[in-house]
Formats: sequence, structure tokens, C-alpha cells
Amino acid sequence: MKDNRTLDLALLLLRLTFGGLLMGLWGKDKLLQLLTQNPVQFVNFLGLGDQVSLALCVFAEVFCAALVAMGLFTRWACVPLLFNMIVAMAIGHNDQPFSAREHAITYLIPFLVIFLLGPGWYSFDALVRRRS
Repeated sequence: MKDNRTLDLALLLLRLTFGGLLMGLWGKDKLLQLLTQNPVQFVNFLGLGDQVSLALCVFAEVFCAALVAMGLFTRWACVPLLFNMIVAMAIGHNDQPFSAREHAITYLIPFLVIFLLGPGWYSFDALVRRRS
């Protein structure tokens, strides 16, 4: 199964699609919100304040999503993303209908699959392994 290039292509497609979509559709807006001078209203899930909570979310949805898309430090980058999606699902949208949690679940599953299977052959992680 490790030599199956179809699986590797599927992992590449999964990484590029969900890493790119998370950055572009969700992370970018949160990053812009963080960089403005407007007061931040965000879920204070760790008790560290709205701004810190938003910064942690931006770290996951921009930086870690970019690492996953590139396939660099992939499994490590998936950990904050998984945590972020679980928090969004369980705390951020807790008082809302299930349909409001759909986005978090939609991102949680692919990042869990990538975490479990790894980045695949077409990744910077694999390139580093091949060179060492």
C-alpha cells in the first residue's frame, strides 16, 4: 500500500484542497480581523482573552493549514488544526444548530485522515525523507 501512487495523489489532493480552502475561506478573514485596530470579539475558549484566542485560531487556520497544504511537518501541523476544529464544533458553535457545526466537521475529518495517513509521497516531508 505504501507504493500506491493513487493513494499519494489522493493525499496530495486532500492536503491542497482542505489546507487551501481553510486558509482562503476562513483563515484569511480571521487574520485580517486580527490585524485591524477594531476590538476583537471571539470565543475565549482557554480564558486567555479574545485576541489571544483569535491569534491561536489564525495560527492554526493560516500557518498550520499552509504547512499541511505543502506537506511540511504535516502530522505536527494537523494537531492544532484538529484541536481548532474540535473547539469550533464543541465550544464555538455549541449554542447553535447542528448545521452551524457542519464546517468544523467538514474540516475535522480530512485533517484527521491526513494525520493518520501522513502527507504521502508528493510532499516536502517525503522529499526530506528521500534526501536523508
